[in-house]
Amino acid sequence: MLSRLSRPQALAVCGLPVVALLATAVFAPLPFSVAQPGMTANVLGENQGTQVITVSGAATRRTSGQLRMTTIAATGPDARVFLGDVAGNWFRTDRAVMPRDAVYPSGDTVKEIEKHNEAQMQESQDAAAQAALKYLGLSADKVKVSLKLADVGGPSAGLLFTLGIIDKLDGDGSGGDLTGGRTIAGTGTIDAAGKVGAVGGVALKTRAAHRDGATVFLVPKAECGDAKTELPKGLRLVPVTTLKGAVDSLVALERGKGPVPSC
Repeated sequence: MLSRLSRPQALAVCGLPVVALLATAVFAPLPFSVAQPGMTANVLGENQGTQVITVSGAATRRTSGQLRMTTIAATGPDARVFLGDVAGNWFRTDRAVMPRDAVYPSGDTVKEIEKHNEAQMQESQDAAAQAALKYLGLSADKVKVSLKLADVGGPSAGLLFTLGIIDKLDGDGSGGDLTGGRTIAGTGTIDAAGKVGAVGGVALKTRAAHRDGATVFLVPKAECGDAKTELPKGLRLVPVTTLKGAVDSLVALERGKGPVPSC
């Protein structure tokens, strides 16, 4: 036998699934990470008391100016991010809500992710040294490059590592500094052939760069659009696709001659 429910009772019964869904959305962790501008480090100098770039087998030069690699700081791979965290940071210009899989490899444990990031950093450092020595026409059998940057993982410092090695060994090629005495920041992967690749998080990295005194930011050309989002005033974007293009742009800036591309 069926019995009829009153209208208020029916509404209450129908509303239960909605309430359950809302409760799940509010209290269940979501697959997102919250990121903000991270630390930057001058690859021409020291980081945490250790020289970032060390070269043996070739004379190095004293440099001025800075080449600052940039990072983002994100909630940890095991952090629980809830609807309130997403809603509270979604419209902030100094924060970004990103899919967790865009920040960390999917399905890995925290230890596996740390090993993955360390491996990517080592590969990036090896490629940076190879690209720099190839650009300068030097033999890896005679010139050894050591790169050390504590507490940073991933491949996104590759371009800045490469430029730092070049500046320490050859500068602008004519006795001057590749930086022109400026504080230059940037991001981008690099391979042994000198090709620059995209990295992600550039809108936050431009803020970190500006915060730490940079006036020029080297950005992979494919990410110009993202880099221009909320771009800090006074920070000049220079798009790059290759190591040669990055060096040419910095030399043109230093000498005040020749074309310098812009986003």
